Amino acid sequence: MQQAALTMAEETAHDWWEVEALYDLCFAPGRSALSSYRLRDGVSPIAELCITARDVDGILAGAVRNWPVCVGGQMAVLLGPIAVHPTRQGEGVAALLMRECLALAKQHGWERMMLVGDAPYYGRFGFEKLTGVEMPPPTNPDRVLGLGDWNGIAGAVTKASDCK
Repeated sequence: MQQAALTMAEETAHDWWEVEALYDLCFAPGRSALSSYRLRDGVSPIAELCITARDVDGILAGAVRNWPVCVGGQMAVLLGPIAVHPTRQGEGVAALLMRECLALAKQHGWERMMLVGDAPYYGRFGFEKLTGVEMPPPTNPDRVLGLGDWNGIAGAVTKASDCK
């Protein structure tokens, strides 16, 4: 999977610390205090949807991780975090990661994805505001976006283990 001199690959255990350092650089170490991290505590990410983007020298340009969550008794993917190294921002790395992630999610049978983000940016990938889906506070409901089959699905977003 090579695009624009970047190679996309599933994140490995070897990548973990480097990806964590990238997230700290882009979002600050306090990022784990965000409410979305409560949904990730003790839950393994969806390995096939955790992707790194590296240049020809093997330098990490960006990464995305995805987590299973439960909404209204249905499983969904909580997309993110997605991060791009500051020296690579503006080059379309995040868009490449997003497109790869969406294609893999579809390939692996995930029917719905959600994220917390800016509608104007994520709208170009098909994400729309979700009504009736509630992220843990203090999340702004206008930033809760979804893609896929959300018909009839509403309620609080909880840990994947809550889906029976």
